[in-house]
Amino acid sequence: MARTLAVLMDAIADIKIAKDTTFALLLEAQNRGFRLFYLTQGDLAIRDGIAWARLAELAVRDEAGNWFDLGAPMWTDLRSIDIVLARKDPPVDAQFIYDTHVLQLAQDAGVLVVNDPQGLRDANEKLFAQHFPECCAPTVVARSAGELKQFAAEHGRIVLKPLDGMGGRSIFLSGHGEPNLNVIIETLTANGQAFAMAQKFIPEISAGDKRILMIDGEPVPYALARIPQGDEFRGNLAAGGKGVGIALSDRDRWIAAQVGPELKRRGMLFVGLDVIGDWLTEVNVTSPTCLRELDAQFGLNIAGQLFDVIETRLA
Repeated sequence: MARTLAVLMDAIADIKIAKDTTFALLLEAQNRGFRLFYLTQGDLAIRDGIAWARLAELAVRDEAGNWFDLGAPMWTDLRSIDIVLARKDPPVDAQFIYDTHVLQLAQDAGVLVVNDPQGLRDANEKLFAQHFPECCAPTVVARSAGELKQFAAEHGRIVLKPLDGMGGRSIFLSGHGEPNLNVIIETLTANGQAFAMAQKFIPEISAGDKRILMIDGEPVPYALARIPQGDEFRGNLAAGGKGVGIALSDRDRWIAAQVGPELKRRGMLFVGLDVIGDWLTEVNVTSPTCLRELDAQFGLNIAGQLFDVIETRLA
């Protein structure tokens, strides 16, 4: 009997398959004989303490313009599914957290959830790097405008960001004495009601914001350096950055060695580390990307590496 995999993701009709990591994972699972099912956030439910989902059977093809077929959705007890891939993009808001509680019930009943639901709740992508301060550039997280402005006074140029974004959204570059710093802080903190993160600006961003993919605590030996273009300081591909594959440096490997064991302990099988220069800036646990770009540039099969681990867990 075929093993079953359900994927929780954003709308599959809207993805760009040449760059979509979730799509690559689905292709690998299908090639290995898994029967695939699809759901979005609105398809989760709990009935008398049991996790359910409205699942549509899914078939995928690596064919532009015609990459998927969906069957009729049916409410299904998630205990009947072998694996759930939790690949919903941020923001990590209250609804996202509620999703992880539903998935926790499934996992407690024996379903393999990738990544671990408690890990998704605990490992905020901006904050989790602070568990490894030796890997990070100077950073402060605060609601207080005074605290954030003092940080700017100490470090000059700083990058400010919210704790729940992705793809470079709402990331600002400013500095001590700049006239827009006050309004940036007011906007990000909602006038002191929400946390914002400030990090010392790392000039090495000009050489790229490196994405290092981690599989069960071990790094893929190549990173995708996302290089800012034109007058943009952000390297995110969603912000127009150019992706260039590079071999990991000794420092990259050292950072991966510091973070990897904790990721493994928490059941985080597929994670992306963001490194600028010599410094860890974020730990992406919800839906890490850049798999297809690295596969194409270096002839890899990163999804295959991940499913080797998954199949070992199933066994």
